[in-house]
Amino acid sequence: MRRDVVELREFYAQPLGEAVRETLTRKVFETWGDAPGVDMLGLGYATPFLEPFLSARRVTAAMPMRQGVEPWPAHGRRRSCLVDEAGLPFPTAMFDRVLVVHGLEEADSPAAMLAEIGRVLSGSGRVIIAAAARGGLWAHAEKTPFGHGRPFTRGQLERLVRAADLEPTAWSQALYVPPWRQLADWAENFEQVGSRIWPGAAGLILMEACKRQFAARAEPAANLLESLIPEILHPAPAPTRRAVERDAEPA
Repeated sequence: MRRDVVELREFYAQPLGEAVRETLTRKVFETWGDAPGVDMLGLGYATPFLEPFLSARRVTAAMPMRQGVEPWPAHGRRRSCLVDEAGLPFPTAMFDRVLVVHGLEEADSPAAMLAEIGRVLSGSGRVIIAAAARGGLWAHAEKTPFGHGRPFTRGQLERLVRAADLEPTAWSQALYVPPWRQLADWAENFEQVGSRIWPGAAGLILMEACKRQFAARAEPAANLLESLIPEILHPAPAPTRRAVERDAEPA
């Protein structure tokens, strides 16, 4: 069962949630920059991480029906909507960037959700999926949103992504700080040293992927030759004996 939007909002209003917001936002921004001139979709509960991208051409926050929706942003034109995660109400190839946070872990069908992401992603678009890491402490912290639903290993996430005709292009980890309120102020210190001394402690896997580009099937040489010289490869009927004898007679 998905976390309610009220629970999610309350978590990100706390110091520990603020530490998660700063850490993950920095990771995404380092990868994509401020993404001017692109159309961006945040899926799941991605609003805490979308603020730096409000300068993009279009930013939409899509929230699953069982989670609920909140008005976003706080000021200006609303850009949030309620959606069916397995049937997104957007045209095909509409978005250049898709950010998925608190989306895949509690989806009824992760495969159906990823298939829809692939459908709405443009041909040159990119998606970042942030998912709870199976081996990290955050996957067991039920007082946080990451302690619910199904966590993933890198291999599991890669297989799901490829099954949706998406190709992983990069991955990283985040949230090395233990999920304890008392350590929220030390989150940045943990990020700096965690990957070197305790890589298995990361709470999040971040995977970037793009649409898989299928090569056009090569035309068989025989078909190509036949299209240029019709019937060149069709077997000709064998000549009859009478025709052979006639051809042999002197002119």
